[in-house]
Amino acid sequence: MVTEQLDKAKRSKGVDPRSLRLRGGHPVLDFLNTVDPRVGDPARDTDYLLGYEGLIDWCVHAGTLDASAADDLRRTARHEIAAGERVLERARELREAIHSILTASIGRSAPAERSLATLNDELARALTHARVEGAKSGLFAWGWDAAAAGLERPLWALVRGAAELLTSDDLKRVRLCAGDDCGWLFLDVSRNRSRRWCSMDSCGNRAKARRHYARTRARRSA
Repeated sequence: MVTEQLDKAKRSKGVDPRSLRLRGGHPVLDFLNTVDPRVGDPARDTDYLLGYEGLIDWCVHAGTLDASAADDLRRTARHEIAAGERVLERARELREAIHSILTASIGRSAPAERSLATLNDELARALTHARVEGAKSGLFAWGWDAAAAGLERPLWALVRGAAELLTSDDLKRVRLCAGDDCGWLFLDVSRNRSRRWCSMDSCGNRAKARRHYARTRARRSA
């Protein structure tokens, strides 16, 4: 189960997942950033995945689910409320498992066995529905067996994306925002890999303001 802190502190807050800025540079990192902030007092955190429909809305917003599939899932979910809630819980568990694995990687430590097991369990489920699809151009792409799609379909692209990220060179570019009250993850695609903030407009500017205040205060007290 997702930790009680996440469950109790955030579930009651009404938020629109489509209002969340996508700053991770990768859909999986944006998925992890649906908890804001990721550090500090859990009571201050907001979980943007509230209700199964909220999960659907976020997936469309992030581009991991197309609008047509989303409409089909919404119609099904209206008649299968309990099943939708179970998928939402799995999404939250998957999110926290991936976050745990990536933060361990950033810290150059081994991932928790439970987190890796959660990822692999969901990956095994998803890959039973994966297909290679061809186009008239002669190119091929990953796809999904739409006929077998159930309410868990939103998880498929996320868990496959996580597995691909973890086994790619991009893993070395995953960073933790240096903001004191943030904790978001992002993909550093800067030329010299020196990016520190999920966004210079928010966390970066706040850090600059704090440094300026500290320097000004130090000069006044000197």
